[in-house]
Amino acid sequence: MKKLLPFLLTALLLTGCASSPETVPTVQTTAATSVPTETVSPETTPAAGTAYVSRFDSETAIVLSDGGITVNGGGETQTVFTSHDIVYYENKTAYDSGNPYGDGGEGDMHTAEEADAHTVVNITAPGAYRLSGTLSAGQIRVDLGEDAASNPEAVVELILDGADITCTVAPAILFQNVYECDGDWDAETAQATVDTANAGANLILAENSRNVVSGSYVAKIYKDAEGEKKLVKQDGAIYSYMSMNVYGPGALDLTAENEGLDTELHLTIQGGDIAIRADNDGINTNEDGVSVTTINGGNLHIIAGLGAEGDGIDSNGYLVINGGTVVASANPASDAGLDSDKGSFVNGGTVIALGSTMDWAESDSAQVTMNLQFADYQSSGSAIVVKNEDGDVIFAYDPSEDEVLGENMRRFQGAVISCPAFAQGQNYTVWLDGTVTGEETGGVYASVTAYDGGTQLQYTGTDVARGGMGGMRPAGEKPEGFDGEHPQKGDKPEDFTRPAGEQPPERPDGETSATPEGKAFPEGERPTLPEGETMPEGEPPEGFAPGGMDDASGEPSTAFYMQDMVNAFSGISPVSK
Repeated sequence: MKKLLPFLLTALLLTGCASSPETVPTVQTTAATSVPTETVSPETTPAAGTAYVSRFDSETAIVLSDGGITVNGGGETQTVFTSHDIVYYENKTAYDSGNPYGDGGEGDMHTAEEADAHTVVNITAPGAYRLSGTLSAGQIRVDLGEDAASNPEAVVELILDGADITCTVAPAILFQNVYECDGDWDAETAQATVDTANAGANLILAENSRNVVSGSYVAKIYKDAEGEKKLVKQDGAIYSYMSMNVYGPGALDLTAENEGLDTELHLTIQGGDIAIRADNDGINTNEDGVSVTTINGGNLHIIAGLGAEGDGIDSNGYLVINGGTVVASANPASDAGLDSDKGSFVNGGTVIALGSTMDWAESDSAQVTMNLQFADYQSSGSAIVVKNEDGDVIFAYDPSEDEVLGENMRRFQGAVISCPAFAQGQNYTVWLDGTVTGEETGGVYASVTAYDGGTQLQYTGTDVARGGMGGMRPAGEKPEGFDGEHPQKGDKPEDFTRPAGEQPPERPDGETSATPEGKAFPEGERPTLPEGETMPEGEPPEGFAPGGMDDASGEPSTAFYMQDMVNAFSGISPVSK
């Protein structure tokens, strides 16, 4: 097993932004104990990320309006001013030279009249800028010059304090040129630990504020030259070419015509009450094999893929969740609540990710996590509830109480759920539907006083098979040719044929699948663990079989046993009556 430990302590900030060359300690979790009947453990309270502390002694106040802006109560300045030069995807397919214009289609194009109706608010100097008011057709563009990426002083703090910004032809907020704190990144040495404390792009949601941002995107535009080299491409409603931080504690309602929060390199979310509704990915970081999306705190509710496709959170590198609450729903056709190319790690907080395909949490995660694959599609309107052996509810999420997901119920077949109350070596039951009563925020329950009418679930397979560990890929790796679809029970390669006269391996009495080399382990014995690994504390439930079938009855198991930090269960269905 790959022993990568890509975890940040929630309150720890390393110097600079480059990937750490040393192993960072994991976030410590506490084993769950019995809780009062129908009460969720208080440990499920979201962890807070690093608080926002300005590096500047003063702020510039910008009040937005469709009739113009005021800057510190006066007019525009040399460093804060408006223009009508927004970058957008034009209504054409080729330049006058005959060179192709871009790879966008008709739906990506906009007229000059549409673009000219937008006002660009330009910020061109370092500092803290507090934005309020309404800009119904415009963009906030931060551009400190072409040399800013290598200048540690080229930092902007954009404080949204009751701001309402709409842009229909491009991103509503654009960090174009600021300091890139990970300027020495290298794909060969990239790791999942990254510190963006000194990043030049900072978005702060002011306390007690509600901010509304609705943005579009710019499809890929080529340079007017042979070879179709990229000139510009801005995928997100809030887009940064450099690494970006998002701080709370205020609220952000983000609606995206394409992707929601989007950066070229790294993104770190430290807090905030954030709701994202996106036609494509809810969050995306897009440097292949390098980008790190880190969530240290906050309350995120994401409904993605409202168009043809889209993952809840999509990192082209790593995804690391250390704290907060993360609820992410993907397009029901073929996308995941969590998706990463190099590995998704759940180290803390409360996580609910729903989709059709799932990029499972990695085995190196520091918090106990369930990866659930259902036999059939489920309604995303169904409550998901987990009980401990005493029958106490220790986890509950009801999407009908979630303002973001509840307004657009969609089916799912895969789910990743995790919370601090889960403990290794413990046995749980999982339930769907029913009525949950208690204290909740966005459908995530801090306490439950009653749960009625739910359906208990069973499963037929796990990531542990007789004969050893199996089913979990090494951290960050995918099989050659992997297309995001997980094989279903009984699937075989299209060209599979069994040699003439050859029969499947004989199965030992009572076994439902062949064990390695056709050998059965002696009754009551378990396979030898790899050197250096030990079994978790506690005993598996009576009758537990790693393959998912109850030893005594031969029926599917209802005992969701947390043998590892990350546990996958498949073939999940309602308990037979």
